[in-house]
Parts: sequence; structure tokens; C-alpha cells
Amino acid sequence: MSKAMRIHQGSFGRVALLDMDSALIHHAHPHCHVLIKASGADTRFAVGEQLYPLRDDTAVLVNSWEAHSYAHQPGAPRTVILALYIEPRWLGAMQRELNASGNPGFFAQSCGELTPYIRRLADRMAAELLYDDPSGERMEEALFDLMIAIIDRFSEWRTLGGTRYAAPMAGDFRIRQAILFMRGTLGEEFDAARVAAAAGLSRAHMFRLFQQTMAITPALYFNVLRMEAAIDAMAAGLESATEVSGRLGFSAPSHFSRFFRNHQGVTPTEYRRVVNLVDRPGGGRPEAGHA
Repeated sequence: MSKAMRIHQGSFGRVALLDMDSALIHHAHPHCHVLIKASGADTRFAVGEQLYPLRDDTAVLVNSWEAHSYAHQPGAPRTVILALYIEPRWLGAMQRELNASGNPGFFAQSCGELTPYIRRLADRMAAELLYDDPSGERMEEALFDLMIAIIDRFSEWRTLGGTRYAAPMAGDFRIRQAILFMRGTLGEEFDAARVAAAAGLSRAHMFRLFQQTMAITPALYFNVLRMEAAIDAMAAGLESATEVSGRLGFSAPSHFSRFFRNHQGVTPTEYRRVVNLVDRPGGGRPEAGHA
């Protein structure tokens, strides 16, 4: 079974060192998402419908809200993966143009070759995750340096104008209504007919328009919202896994645990056991001007 070695979570988003030996289902994140092999066997990720290699010399690059999955084959060797889930607002606070990291076209390619410099920074990042100081300051500085190097190599961010999208943003007010309804009903099972009614559309029209506007299905979008709520709740530690399960509308804690593991690779209780909340005084951001 896959396991989390260390997870840091804060205003920057999340950074995880994951020892993976099982697949992850098709899912998405509202983050600028980067995957780098830390050690172990070479492996592959699917972004959209295309498989990409994750080796010592490559990174897999996933845009905000872009569907992807881990294509681990049963019986294949384990891979330790450095997974970065970076908040566009955190990057934008350092330099305004980096708000574009929430843009669905921020990374023009889904896989790229690492430079020796990025490889060294990734190794440093993995070491900071395992041996960080209690404040997490060195870890966050290492993360900043790594993300800037990745962005400079793999993104044409200077041409994107600093435009920030919380998602491939819904210009159609009917899709905004559908999203508002989903955000307000995370404690209930997804019901496409009710979402369509809230948007004033037929079910078929809502599905087509949502897919066209957001680039993912309504059900997948709802699962992203539910998963992010679950992650935040487990990291906060104020509710038990059973309480979070009930609040998010799962019929049984076992269903919640399976949902969490299929999306994150670990169970909710393991996530809570290894996560470290990092928030330095002053917002936890390095000084601007490094980009």
C-alpha cells in the first residue's frame, strides 16, 4: 500500500513526499501541480489521456484543474514521488505575473526534462521535507527556489499577463450558479439533475456547457471540492475522520477512507499523522524579487 512519508501544508499549498505502489484514479487539483521522482523505480502519470514518464531526469507538469491519474501497474516496484500542489495566490504574492500559475495554459507541456540545477533543488526539497526545522522556514525557502526554477524552464509565464484563474473560469453565469450550488452542497451526494436545475439548464446541456467551460466534468469538479475540504479538515485536526466523513455526506467512514485514498494515495488518518501545518509569521512567503 502507498504511504505518505511527510506532508507540509500551508499558505503555499501542499508539498508531499509519497512512497507510491498503487494507482490513483482520474482526479484534479485547484493548484499548480508538479511531480518529480525522488527515488525508486521509474513510473508514469497520465495527464488527460496521454501517459508521461516520471524518471530521474523528467517532471510531470499538471495545470490547475487539469485531470490526471497515476498509472502505477500492479506488482511494479515502488516509487518515492515529490509532489508539489502550489497555490497561485502564494506565487502571485511574490510576483504579480505568477498569478498566471492558476491559468489552464500555464504549463504548455505535460512533461519536461529537468536541468541538473532543478534536480539538485528537488533533492534539497526532499531532504528539507524529511529533516526540516520546526518552523519549516528552510523548507519553504527551498520550495520557493524550486518552483521559480521549474516555472522559468517550463512556463511562458511572462506572456500570460498575470491573469489569475481560480479555475478555467466560468464566464457563463449558469456555470457559476452550478459551481455555487456544488460548493453549498458538499455534504450531499452529487446529483447532476439538481446541479442542472440550479443552473437553469437541462442535464445534458449543463454537462456539455460545464465540460466546455471548465475542461472537466461536473462530477469531477465536485469531487475536487470535496477532496480539498477533506484535506483541510484532516490537517486542521478539529474533527475525527468519522465526523468529517459525515459532514461531507459519505454514507460510511469506510467510503470516505476509500475516496480519500483513491485521490491522495493515503488514508485520511495517515494524512493527519504525517501532515505538518506550516505558517510562518508574516504569511510564510519569501521576499519578492527572486523571479
